[in-house]
Amino acid sequence: MSGLSVFSGRTAVITGAASGIGAALARTLAAAGCHLALGDIDGEGLAALADELPESGVRVITTRLDVADREAIQEFAGLVDRAHGGANLLFNNAGVALGGDFHQVPAEDFDWLLAINLGGVVNTTRAFLPQLRRAGTAHIVNISSLFGLIAPAGQTAYCTSKYAVRGFSDSLRHELAGSGIAVTTVHPGGVATKIAERARMPESVSDTDRQAGLERSRRLLRMDPDRAASIILSGVARNKARILVGQDAKTAALLERLFPSHYWSLIARFVDRR
Repeated sequence: MSGLSVFSGRTAVITGAASGIGAALARTLAAAGCHLALGDIDGEGLAALADELPESGVRVITTRLDVADREAIQEFAGLVDRAHGGANLLFNNAGVALGGDFHQVPAEDFDWLLAINLGGVVNTTRAFLPQLRRAGTAHIVNISSLFGLIAPAGQTAYCTSKYAVRGFSDSLRHELAGSGIAVTTVHPGGVATKIAERARMPESVSDTDRQAGLERSRRLLRMDPDRAASIILSGVARNKARILVGQDAKTAALLERLFPSHYWSLIARFVDRR
């Protein structure tokens, strides 16, 4: 737990905490002595996570939370204030995926994804910002994606949300400069979570294409979530503005910077060989 002692005694709010990166962040922070407020729409998953966290004097509260529900987020913020006296770490991690080309995706599904992936970040930040200001020294960590760095075909909705999280985070960082509140944007590459398995797909996508997409995702999503959480928290502890998680994210960021207009033709050839 070297380097993570800075989180001891602090209080972290984590959305999307029931599985994947969110659960890994919760486990690592609890082991470091950080108090937790965990939210996720998967109430059963939250309960299972709470049962496995160490009983070491760390206070943990959980609540079933739909981050697309602004009123529910405000209620969650009130609960955290009452139970913990406020938060000084906010991890906006909740997210969903939606496959398919733009013309295939129903408008309702596109809006559903934006309400969670972008609206959840914006509204949760708004709800907790008074507590973070009151804390004096605080940190907002927004989970974007590899697809907030590059934009492949078939991911129009997801890329829209993750590029928006990146822009929101960058602008917010500049607005909060000198306030004591740091803002970090995280771009995970292929982390082995269930987001691809749970992704919505348009009805027009065949079962064969759907299965092929899942198999491709399984090959690319390889990093253990606990490893990803360690990288993220190490970067947050060092107050990094941007954290790239995995060599794939680092390579993609470099290619996009060097070849901004045709990086995808280079990346697609590599992906097709996998």
